[in-house]
Amino acid sequence: MTMMTSGPATAYARAEAILGGMAGKVYRLGDAHGLGSKVKIINQLLAGVHIAASAEAMALGLREGVDADALYEVITHSAGNSWMFENRVPHILKADYTPLSAVDIFVKDLGLVLDTARASKFPLPLSATAHQMFMQASSAGFGREDDSAVIKIFPGIDLPVAKPDAE
Repeated sequence: MTMMTSGPATAYARAEAILGGMAGKVYRLGDAHGLGSKVKIINQLLAGVHIAASAEAMALGLREGVDADALYEVITHSAGNSWMFENRVPHILKADYTPLSAVDIFVKDLGLVLDTARASKFPLPLSATAHQMFMQASSAGFGREDDSAVIKIFPGIDLPVAKPDAE
């Protein structure tokens, strides 16, 4: 886990050992209150947009008749790859939507991203679109499924099905 923190140096010095024990990587982002939260929100902006874009790319590939496993293999070795694509698409390929991070988490997180931007009167069109995709997935009953289930909002695609366990 990565932790983004901020606060006075004296407070940080007292908490440093505890924070280090809780997270693999701790970033101290300055003295000002809230900087850690702001960086976390920006990270979630990228994570949510990458998951939504990954789902959209896979959905287009499926709709166009591209073999899903081949598409995954090519993209993970090409410039279009992202950590989220590489991590989430295997859930789609296995048809395993057991939540490791749920659709509803990104409804919440991208909502926080948009609230932050709105307060600054700063437009975030990609985040707004990704938020709507997660909202659509949630309202369709997929809110508690893995966030990769956002792919289920696309009509006219044949999603991979779970393969029976070999005995």
